[in-house]
Parts: sequence; C-alpha cells; structure tokens
Amino acid sequence: MSQQTPFTSRRGLLFGTAAVSAGAFLTACTSNEPKSEKTAANDTPATDGKPGTHVTIGFAGPQADHGWLNAINDNAKSRAEKYEDVTLEITEGSNDTAAQIGQIETLINKKVDVLVVLPADGKALTQVGLKAMRAGIPVVNLDRIFNTPQAYRCWVGGDNYGMGLNAGHYIGEKLKGKSDARVIELAGLDNLELTKQRTQGFDDALKNYPNIKKVARQAAEFTVESGQAKMAQLLQAQQKFDAVWNHDDDQGVGALRAVEQAGRDGFLMVGGAGALSAFEAIKQDNGVLKATVLYPPTMAASAIDLARALGQGKGIGGLAEYEIPASITLYSAVVDKDNVDRYMPTGFR
Repeated sequence: MSQQTPFTSRRGLLFGTAAVSAGAFLTACTSNEPKSEKTAANDTPATDGKPGTHVTIGFAGPQADHGWLNAINDNAKSRAEKYEDVTLEITEGSNDTAAQIGQIETLINKKVDVLVVLPADGKALTQVGLKAMRAGIPVVNLDRIFNTPQAYRCWVGGDNYGMGLNAGHYIGEKLKGKSDARVIELAGLDNLELTKQRTQGFDDALKNYPNIKKVARQAAEFTVESGQAKMAQLLQAQQKFDAVWNHDDDQGVGALRAVEQAGRDGFLMVGGAGALSAFEAIKQDNGVLKATVLYPPTMAASAIDLARALGQGKGIGGLAEYEIPASITLYSAVVDKDNVDRYMPTGFR
C-alpha cells in the first residue's frame, strides 16, 4: 500500500522490519563510482557509472531507541559513503516533534539539495515537509508518511498489510494438509494503525485456508518483556495449537523465552521484522521459529539512492520514465532456512 495512515506513538516507529532494499534497483542513471565489489549496508552493490553532480542530502530521523531505527541510521550513512558526490548532513535523532522540526528547519536554512525525513510523527511534521518543498528542496519521506503528498516528492517505506498477508500464506501452506489446524497471533501495540494492518493482512490470508482457525490473539508492546509476558499467557490459555505469528522480532525474543520456559513445542512460529537474532535461530533450525517476514531498514539506503537521483535530476535504473516514482512500497519477503543466508547481512541487532 503506497499510502499509510500516520500515527503518533513513539513506538509507532517500531514497525518490525523487512526485505532486501529496493536500493538494489533504485540506482541513479549515473554515478560516481567505477564498478567494484564493495557493498552498502544492505549488502547490495552501490551504483556504478561516472561521477555526477555533487548532492548534499539532509537526513532527519527520530531517536534510535530500537534496533530497527539503529539499522535505519546505519543504512543511510553506509549508503551515502559509497558516493563521492554525496555529502550527508545527519541530525541527532529526537522523538520530540518540536526538536525534530527545528533540526529540519536548520537543514532547510543550510540549503541542502535534498531532504530525507523519517518523521517522529508524520502528522505533526507535515508542515515542515511543506516548508522544504516550497523552498525548492525535494523531500524523500521515509516510511512514516506525511498527511499530504504535497509535503514530499517521493515516499518509500514498508508494507504492514503485506507482512500479515505473507505470514498468513506461509503458515497456511505449511498447515494446508492438516485438518482443524489452530493458529494464534502475538500482535504489536493495538493503538497503532500498523498493527491493525498487519492483523488484517494475516486474517485475509487465512481466509484462503478453510482448515485453519485463529483461536487466540494477544497484543504486546514491541518489547522483549511484553513478548515474554503475553506469550506466556497465550501458552497457558492454549494447550494445543499449530502455529503462531509474532508481529515483531524484538518481542519475539521474549516470546521464545516463554516457549522455552514452558517446555512447549509441536508448533511453528513466524516472526516479523528481520532481526539478526531471528535469522540466526532460523538458520540453526533447532527450535519453533521457522521464518520471519521482513520490514526492511534497508529502505534508508534506498532513500539515499532516491535523494541522490533527485539531486542530480536523474531517473532510476530499470524504469523507462525520466523521473523517480512518487511512491515505492517495499516487499515483505518471507525468510526461512532456504534463503536466510541471503538476508543475513541485512539483519539488525
């Protein structure tokens, strides 16, 4: 979905995570680097070609109080470093909307060429996005969307509905030969629109499998502690089930602790986000966690590619159009033991 409903909770940034970056494809038509084997933070090659016009990119995001947000910052910095024709002006992240607005206004006053903004609050920061656009500075709106398309030139972000959809299809295919299959759901914060989207996608996918019934759902808080507590409740209430989908790999660490403490097995677990700990557990394949659906922090690397292309007046490789798209929704790939090695470099701590 190319448009997402904005939300105000600071935990709203903790979307979990997902797939290999669109940055693999969002390569500007010209570049500064000769062909090399060097890779960006998302383990995909930086763009090839000749040097282009120098571009100063201002990057403003919220406080990195979650593994996914740290990965966002790391991906942006690492991608920018691949380009000799890019200077990255990065602010100190803040969850205070007034502080973040002030930081963006400073970048506007510095007359950066392009802005990349992951707002702490999409609604509250819409006006400063509009201010930048009116000043002739194109804005790449990263993940949490502003209230109006007039506040950004391009939006790039993840697909919460797609996370649920792909988790549901994966579980459905694993259980399609089992009659009267039972699944449970460990969701995220219920006051966030993203949680509702993930649950809706999951429920819609399960409609394709009449043999499967969702028998319980519990909302956690995207934290290890809440994941452990809420999973313990689910395990106590449900003596038998075949699969569980957990919305976030951080709270999944706690959920797996609860499973171990209860001495339970005989079901499969699918996570959500793309944490390194989840990838490692999937690779070891000696527990209930068999897969995770991604919400990729590598989108920040893609945002840098897009900003550079905008600053140089270029389109992107692989598309016939002269201009970059108005919005790009990344795919929530499913990572299991068959493809985990490919995604391991994208895992966040």
